[in-house]
Amino acid sequence: MSHSEFDPKHFVSNLTTRPGVYRMYDVKGELLYVGKAKNLKNRVASYFRVTGLTTKTMALVSRIHTIEIAVTKSETEALLLEQTLIKQHRPPYNILLRDDKSYPYILLSNHSHPALLFRRGDKTDKGTLFGPFPSGSAVKDSLITMQKVFKVRQCEDSTYSNRSRPCLQYQIKRCSGPCVGLISDEEYELDVRHARMFLQGKDQELTAEISSQMSAAAADMEFERAAELRDQIIQLKHIQEQQHVYGQTGEADVIASIIQPGGLCVHVMMVRKGKVVGSKSYYPKMPIEITEGELLSSFIAQFYLGGIQELPKTLIISHELEDGDALVEGIFETTQKRIEVLSNVRGQRARWLDLAKLNAEQGLQARLSDKRNHFSRITALQKLLGFSEPPKHMECFDISHSSGEATVASCVVFGPDGPDKKRYRSFNIEGVEPGDDYGAMKQALTRRYKRVKSGELEAPDVLLIDGGKGQLTQAENVLKELGLVNIFLLGVAKGDTRKPGLETLYIGSKEDEVVLPPDSAALHLIQHIRDEAHRFAVKSHRRRRDKKRRHSVLEDIPGIGPNRRKELLTAFGGYQELLSASQEDIAKVKGISVKKAEEIYLHLHKS
Repeated sequence: MSHSEFDPKHFVSNLTTRPGVYRMYDVKGELLYVGKAKNLKNRVASYFRVTGLTTKTMALVSRIHTIEIAVTKSETEALLLEQTLIKQHRPPYNILLRDDKSYPYILLSNHSHPALLFRRGDKTDKGTLFGPFPSGSAVKDSLITMQKVFKVRQCEDSTYSNRSRPCLQYQIKRCSGPCVGLISDEEYELDVRHARMFLQGKDQELTAEISSQMSAAAADMEFERAAELRDQIIQLKHIQEQQHVYGQTGEADVIASIIQPGGLCVHVMMVRKGKVVGSKSYYPKMPIEITEGELLSSFIAQFYLGGIQELPKTLIISHELEDGDALVEGIFETTQKRIEVLSNVRGQRARWLDLAKLNAEQGLQARLSDKRNHFSRITALQKLLGFSEPPKHMECFDISHSSGEATVASCVVFGPDGPDKKRYRSFNIEGVEPGDDYGAMKQALTRRYKRVKSGELEAPDVLLIDGGKGQLTQAENVLKELGLVNIFLLGVAKGDTRKPGLETLYIGSKEDEVVLPPDSAALHLIQHIRDEAHRFAVKSHRRRRDKKRRHSVLEDIPGIGPNRRKELLTAFGGYQELLSASQEDIAKVKGISVKKAEEIYLHLHKS
């Protein structure tokens, strides 16, 4: 069936005016877009009007080959079905939120000496959860603040139970050392009580309580204790100033959306017990032209209907929603929670909304200037390489090892907007002599570009090789062997002076040498890619090296599981002592038979 056979006029004339969901497919049967409508006929017809369509929407319409319809009983049902389909198929023309991790919380554990711990989403731990917070960094900031003020421990129980002397946190006055009895249970319990009050937002009561304890300590001539309490009050006052505390009431998520040429931003600010506990910006891609209200609708639906995100009592939003009622109903049906959605607010709520709008604006400005900056660098590189258009896909490789140990090659990818971290890859290099960087580079390139050759991965426009002429030769050979002649090779080596900014570039071949001035935008892009490859290679190498070092020789003995390993090491005190033990000594360990002792002894001494 050819593309022109889809007749929109005929299709629309037979459509129902009831609510429902429409799905648009291309000629290959791929789902392009899912939409919901109060009135299917009007909504679908709007895509095929003669004038007034934006370029992005026209691009979608030109690809439509078939449209499928699902009629629903209500607009709310249409919204819920639309969200299910978006989540399932992630169509390219819908606005998509990344599947974000669930919200983080602070856990106050149920323990004789309770700890304050970072936790995410699943509420299985024993203790009291406080939150949610909008981002991991918001929780970490709160925990650091509380460490300074209340000195409640923040170590996991496994660390706590194995200490014989206080850790660094005690030395820097961030913990009172309950693990080794440096504080009485009563005093520690008091600090925990204060931390709990702080997390519950009872700031005024907390300050009053500490003030009266300070006066009592001074009256009893305990001046050191009084000074400690005074410092606590000063710190608490300072925190309250930073936290925009407005009374003790107010629980809302304040959401502002902004759309500008080149990008969009949705900023979510969380208010709990009258405190702004933190905020986070989201930058979804905009495949078709929409309004701020439509952006908010699709964002709120994806954000809250999954049931992962904690629902506040109120959503305060920057623009009115056309489908606000359906959204409230949909949230109620999936979560059994009744919320209110307000866009017209006054007083304190209006101040929160202004703050969220300001954050959205500034976040988007910074992001767009980054994009513009990246674009000007890419255009400068295009000029330098003599390309007819800016390179859209660039890859760079780097090798990392410690004196030949745990060699890793990294591949970083830069797209039209800069680093594309989801496409980074690292390669554990095997069977190459330690320290042979050429061999390592050859292996990594072969493994990567075999997959490009087979059509599994798309070929980059530019392959950047860090490390001078020798490494460039490896890359030339690999590409020649695989017959990949359209990938442009760019070598970068430190110049003889070894100063950054005086790198030598080899453009397309080892003979074509160029030294760019330090202020060249093209050079800045090349340095950025190369530094990113280096950073990622070092990170991957460390991960591999540490994993290797944590591996115990005992793990290689068949039939020795974690429990027997533990028994052996506990019995002898360590690996070296076990190595010098006799077969008879090993057989005395709990759970080790004479035969197993022989196997262990032979395994340890086989070399």
